[in-house]
Amino acid sequence: MRMRSVELFTGCGGLALGLSRAGFEHEVMVEWDRDSVGNIEHNKARGLQHIAHWPIRHCDVRDVDWSPFAGVDLVAGGPPCQPFSIGGKHRGHEDERDMWPEAVRAVREISPKAFIFENVRGLARPAFADYMRWIELSLAAPQIKPKSGEDRIEHLARLEKRRREALYDVRILKVNAADYGAPQKRHRVIFLGIRRDLGVELDPPAPTHSHERLLWEQWITGEYWERHGLRQPGKNPENRNDARVVDRLRKQMAEPTAKAWITCRDAFAGLGEPDSRRDLPNHIFQPGARAYVGHTGSPLDEPAKALKAGDHGVPGGENMMAFADGSVRYFTVREAARLQGLPDNYEFVGSWTENMRQLGNAVPAMLAEAVARRISTVLARTTGREEEDRVAA
Repeated sequence: MRMRSVELFTGCGGLALGLSRAGFEHEVMVEWDRDSVGNIEHNKARGLQHIAHWPIRHCDVRDVDWSPFAGVDLVAGGPPCQPFSIGGKHRGHEDERDMWPEAVRAVREISPKAFIFENVRGLARPAFADYMRWIELSLAAPQIKPKSGEDRIEHLARLEKRRREALYDVRILKVNAADYGAPQKRHRVIFLGIRRDLGVELDPPAPTHSHERLLWEQWITGEYWERHGLRQPGKNPENRNDARVVDRLRKQMAEPTAKAWITCRDAFAGLGEPDSRRDLPNHIFQPGARAYVGHTGSPLDEPAKALKAGDHGVPGGENMMAFADGSVRYFTVREAARLQGLPDNYEFVGSWTENMRQLGNAVPAMLAEAVARRISTVLARTTGREEEDRVAA
């Protein structure tokens, strides 16, 4: 069954790739950043799977008329996260980069069957509670527009009073991308919505991977180390919290059923050291990495810490590998791309700094695919009902 989608804030294509892998066909994709569009256009020209036919448009979402796309199955996007990021300036809705009103407008003008919007977990902080509630209710009832001269608090009060007029059921998920197969501990907030008139519920996708299973394979069966041709370094992990979990697992002797979290060592298997392969694009050593407070890098045998875009300071300042001997080095662009689920034949053009910024802003394709597949399954039920209604009529 063909599923059509529209995407805002495409970036370098992590979310778009997850949607494509889940079977959605993009009607239009919008991105204002020239360098991000340049990377997508470069890979379109190379004929990459999924990407070859992406209809990317280089423009500002505020200038787009969404009405020609009315009725598509899905609207998706990751509004700029810097206004709410822990690493950003925390200005929220006062930040000129806040694009949530544009996400709401797209839903209003398109009236899709469903939507997915992703953002940083910082949005869920108490300081932004009112704004998060405004986003939720605005997406649920996008037809209730702000009045002229009405501020956000006044609009929120009206939305609260008119909740029964909601057109969409909205679910807010707080997720860790590592639980869905991304080799990265990336905590995010996802807004899922489905149109009420479809008569179906949109349950979130169940996690497929777990920390406990990783610890089981590392410290109980040892199969993690065997898989990588290594000797198990000790009977227990050095991290105290992990050691407590391992002790509990040994006492329970109940094997976790999920798949193991994917570690940096897993994700980078076969890459070799930077500069060691001429057949692999963007796997180039970047000098200058150093550890300091708050920037200590990612241990090799855990999922990486969340990639950062570098709102201030050097982009990628935390985007480092941390080795057992205490040394660190920056991730290569290729390694960062693997952490976000982009294929090895996706070539990045431009500087390391610019490409790391794009990757730090991207949605992990694994997480996007898991959520999109869940939505596709739910929407397939509605198509069956629509066909039954048509036959009955």
